Amino acid sequence: MNFKAMILLMRRADMTHQQYEHWWLTVHVPLAKQLPGLRGATFNVVQNPGSGEPDGITELWFDSREAFDAAYACEIGKQVVADSMASVASRVRLFVDEHRVVG
Repeated sequence: MNFKAMILLMRRADMTHQQYEHWWLTVHVPLAKQLPGLRGATFNVVQNPGSGEPDGITELWFDSREAFDAAYACEIGKQVVADSMASVASRVRLFVDEHRVVG
């Protein structure tokens, strides 16, 4: 797992945090798990997000940026994006270098 993407998601204004969490974990996760080349995934639900704060933060691991791009360019990747964009007000993707200091 060499490449890591973190995605910060903020729910639509007409959704409660609970509705967002239900959609994210029961509808979106099963789609995202089908991304080709996905090596690891963590879906972090933010507890009691304040105004302007994300409702969820996804961590995705792939072998490379190219593998990440290819996953989102295929049909299931396009479905993952469409599902996400239909349920969020904003999405910020960050590509990071992970430095694990414990564990």
